Amino acid sequence: MNIDTASMVDRDGYKLLIGSVIPRPVAWVSTSAADGCLNLAPFSFFQAVCSEPPTVVVSVGRRADGEWKDTARNAIASGEFVVNIVNMDVAEKMNMTSGDYPHGMSEFEIAGLAPAASRAVGPPRVAEAPIALECRLARSIQLGREPRDYMLLFGEVVSFYVRDDLYDNGRIDAARLKPLGRLAGNQYMQPGELFEMIRPIYEG
Repeated sequence: MNIDTASMVDRDGYKLLIGSVIPRPVAWVSTSAADGCLNLAPFSFFQAVCSEPPTVVVSVGRRADGEWKDTARNAIASGEFVVNIVNMDVAEKMNMTSGDYPHGMSEFEIAGLAPAASRAVGPPRVAEAPIALECRLARSIQLGREPRDYMLLFGEVVSFYVRDDLYDNGRIDAARLKPLGRLAGNQYMQPGELFEMIRPIYEG
């Protein structure tokens, strides 16, 4: 079966995309508004894109009313945000923060989460999250067709918070981390069996 995207209607392309590109990590992004109100929201259009300097990208869509979500507004206004990594231990709390809440409501309070002071940026990290990437906004790019367009937030990681038991000689212990994977619809997946494959070396 071949499906031409030009013939798609409404959210057909979205459904195929999120059902094909799986599993996706979840960026649990904390930001601060100018008035000090804290915002926290999860996004699965998220990936690491550069290592020198360490850089991640989070893709943020619009609210149902057409306005940009608080995450994009706050990150662009302040130039800072924190990507909290989601694992199985905080999955339920993360889901509580995914609602379409009005401007000015803090998802930290809604989900009963504790904000912890970041080391290098203004917005706090989620104290319960196992890893947090403190980011300065390197670039923002608007992509797509309205009203389904997105704001890509490229964040240069200026400080890593890593829970002590996850740090192993400069690496993250994936088995201990138990990362959550996002699928389509309301589906998520928990870690399965871990295995290694050694990259081949060409000696020609």
